[in-house]
Amino acid sequence: MSEEGIRLIVGLGNPGPQYEDTRHNAGFWFADRVAAAAGGSFRAESKFHGMTCRISVGGAEVRLLKPTTYMNHSGQSVAALVRYFDIAPEQILIAYDELDLPAGTVRVKRGGGHAGHNGMRDSIAALGTREFWRLRIGIGHPGDKAQVVGRPSKADGEAIHDAIDDAERSLSDLVAGKFQLVMNRLHAGP
Repeated sequence: MSEEGIRLIVGLGNPGPQYEDTRHNAGFWFADRVAAAAGGSFRAESKFHGMTCRISVGGAEVRLLKPTTYMNHSGQSVAALVRYFDIAPEQILIAYDELDLPAGTVRVKRGGGHAGHNGMRDSIAALGTREFWRLRIGIGHPGDKAQVVGRPSKADGEAIHDAIDDAERSLSDLVAGKFQLVMNRLHAGP
């Protein structure tokens, strides 16, 4: 049993070299990993307020998006691309950093709130729905809110990148709409 799969993957993050290696950019890291694995590369698209990439996964076309609007205005970018290509909410996967999950954990779910994440808050508002898929990449809480935009420790950084690799290996199943299979695999843990 499968349903319609993912056609758009959005990685949330902040643009610029000063943010590149920060834990708040885990969504960008995932989008970059997916593009690299598929042999794709990002290019600036001003009409979508972001960097886009088009890849093929199992014969299906999948678009990747990294908004360049900064986290608080991510929805502007997401909504522009979704409207242009007429992508349904259930075909969207937004990857983002999740403070409430330990580093090295990754979870997939559909719907829900924003849990205080500004990029998710703005994306929900701009799309007018919560019914899209989320890839929650655990970054662990650094103990201080100011450290969220800081670099992870070496151990946390490795754990986060390992989790991103695990999620990327599930891409063909996400595109095929095999969400329960992906959840069972990723949520089982190491």
